[in-house]
Amino acid sequence: MARMHSGARGKSGSKRPLKKSVPLWVTYKQKETEMIIAKLAKEGKTTAEIGTILRDTYGIPDVRLIFKKKILEIMVEKGISPEIPEDLLSLIRKSVLVRKHMGLNKKDMTAKHGLQLTESKIKRLVKYYKRTGRLAETWKYDPQRAGFFMK
Repeated sequence: MARMHSGARGKSGSKRPLKKSVPLWVTYKQKETEMIIAKLAKEGKTTAEIGTILRDTYGIPDVRLIFKKKILEIMVEKGISPEIPEDLLSLIRKSVLVRKHMGLNKKDMTAKHGLQLTESKIKRLVKYYKRTGRLAETWKYDPQRAGFFMK
C-alpha cells in the first residue's frame, strides 16, 4: 500500500527483536520505572521522548515488556496524560512552522501544497479523536491560534 500523500511504497527500516520477556540485564523494577515515567511526564516530555530517555539513559529497552502496557496507558492511569494526542500536536507544530516559512517566502508553492496536506491530516485526526473520545466535541483547530502549541 502506498503512503498517504506520495507514491512511496515499502516498509524498510529497523525492526525490534521479537522478545517476549524482560532481558536479564534490566535492573529497574516496575515501581521504579513508573516513578521515572511520572517524573518525565511532569517535566513535559512526550511519550516518544520518555521512551527514548528510558532506553538511552536508564537501559530499559521496552516498557511493554515490564508493564504489559504502553507508556501512554501508564500516564492515563496516573492522571498525567496530555490533553492533545502527541501525533496531532506534532502536526500542528509542523503547520505553524510551515506558515511561518510561508510568511517569509510568499512564492513557495511547494510549501503551500505541503501546508494543505498537513492541515488535511490534522482535520482527519481531529475527526477521529472526537469520534473516539480523546478530544472534546467542542475542540476546534484554528490555524491563527495554533502557535500556542509551540514549545
